[in-house]
Amino acid sequence: MTTITGRRGAVDEEGAERKGRSLRPKGAASRKGSDVDATPMGPLIVGIEPRVDLLPPEVRASRKRDALVRRLLVILVVVIVLILAAIGGSSLLAIQSQQALAAEQARTLELAQQQQKYGVVKQVQSQIQLTQAAEQVGASTEIDWNLFLAKAKATLPPGVTLTAISIDSASPLAPYQQSTVPLQGTRVAAVTLNVTSATLPDLPLWLRALAKLPGVADTAPGTVTLSEGGKYTATATIHLNESAFDNRFNTKEGK
Repeated sequence: MTTITGRRGAVDEEGAERKGRSLRPKGAASRKGSDVDATPMGPLIVGIEPRVDLLPPEVRASRKRDALVRRLLVILVVVIVLILAAIGGSSLLAIQSQQALAAEQARTLELAQQQQKYGVVKQVQSQIQLTQAAEQVGASTEIDWNLFLAKAKATLPPGVTLTAISIDSASPLAPYQQSTVPLQGTRVAAVTLNVTSATLPDLPLWLRALAKLPGVADTAPGTVTLSEGGKYTATATIHLNESAFDNRFNTKEGK
């Protein structure tokens, strides 16, 4: 018997012939009694271990399904872990938000309690503000008559005596009656002075002196009469404007 030596050992001649027949084309075995010569074979490969897959297709399909199921299970586990992590994070944020809300509510309650403690102070402040507003309104038309009349007396000519004073001024509830004569300024009060003199007084000079007093809008001469006793009686009217107001309760314009 002849032996053939390969990379993996000796193989008998019959095995080589059977292996050669297995490598022939299918059509060559079925051509019995044909006159056509057989197709020449390629070089015979000796020494390769033959392998045959004897598993049925169902087993291979089952293995593929098992592998797919394992992958799906891994994906499902990952998804479940992500969902649980998201739920945990949301729960943590919700707890933190509730704690922050509770802290703010406690702070609001504390501030409300402190406001109740100082409620009396706020009432007193409101009453003070109301009183200040009433003072400003009530004194809005107030004029320092003592100061003004003292300045008016200082303008009397020598030998002239002041005998009577008449005052008509505006009030916080009613404005002063304005003149109907054109080109006359706004008036807030009028003062009428009655004087006597042994000689005829110089009314124009006196009126010019009165017109220079602070707060005077204009002056007007009155009547001059001679009494039985030989004395002259004269009158003069002084109109005052808004600059004559005292504004003692006005913090911005007060004197």
